[in-house]
Amino acid sequence: MSQPTLILGTRGSELALTQTEMVTQELLKAHPGLKVERKIILTSGDKRQDLRFSEFSDVAQVDKGIFIKELEIALANGEIDAAVHSLKDMPSDLAVGFQIASVLPRAPIEDVLITRDACTLETLPQGARIGTSSVRRAAQLKWLRPDVEIVEIRGNVPTRVKKVLGEQPLDAVMLAAAGLIRLGLMRGDRIEIEGQTIHALTLDPVKFLPAAGQGAIAIECRAGDDATFAKLRALNDADTETRVIAEREFLRLLGAGCQTPVGAHTWIMGDQLHFAVRVFDEADLSTKPKELVMSGPATEPKQLAARLASSL
Repeated sequence: MSQPTLILGTRGSELALTQTEMVTQELLKAHPGLKVERKIILTSGDKRQDLRFSEFSDVAQVDKGIFIKELEIALANGEIDAAVHSLKDMPSDLAVGFQIASVLPRAPIEDVLITRDACTLETLPQGARIGTSSVRRAAQLKWLRPDVEIVEIRGNVPTRVKKVLGEQPLDAVMLAAAGLIRLGLMRGDRIEIEGQTIHALTLDPVKFLPAAGQGAIAIECRAGDDATFAKLRALNDADTETRVIAEREFLRLLGAGCQTPVGAHTWIMGDQLHFAVRVFDEADLSTKPKELVMSGPATEPKQLAARLASSL
């Protein structure tokens, strides 16, 4: 009898492939007789590298998942059994017919400020040009340093890191620590790339709030596919799931999407889930953001999210 096969769908970036390999290895540990195959699928976000995220409204709805749409189509068509995602790329309200089966243990959630020389947000030069593709990072940067210029950048992680190098370098770029670590680029406060060493400052997540779901890898499958769900569920990390359920539920209730300037930071201490949020006004990013911190039983993440959302 042939061994069962599970086909994982993934984007083709180096980070996506690295994360899919992590999932593959965990599946093989949990199910030694399982055969795992990988299928690379090009998404809308990958096809249109020429567009800024702000320009995607004419092509696809960013908040509906420009990095997951084609993977879900492949799932629906039975071309793949499961899809591997960076959770922060997923809309807070999944389309009917799909479910998140499991999330791996979360990587560091912090953002990283990357500069040629050692620098902090406070010591960046006046009018510094900072590259990011995230409206959340841009909003927090402008709130903390109104003088800086935000430059929207696209591309894979190494491409964006290298924006601080070359003939017309940016003063800084900002990326998630998780991707830098998973690709083996960042060690401590240094990044090694193309024979050059540049500085990496990991920002305090209490002061510079990360994105909902940042650092988490999610595995999605078809709703009702109980056999695949059971295989994937063996990989699930309970604490990570508790935290991201709260974060995603807060975004859903707020009507926020992947490109809404919202910071979300959760942590578990004992039996309590703690949740800090920072919400900017999309229509006027210069206004002071709304900030709240609440706590509740770790067994009730959605209820905590609902209390936070209703308070805003």
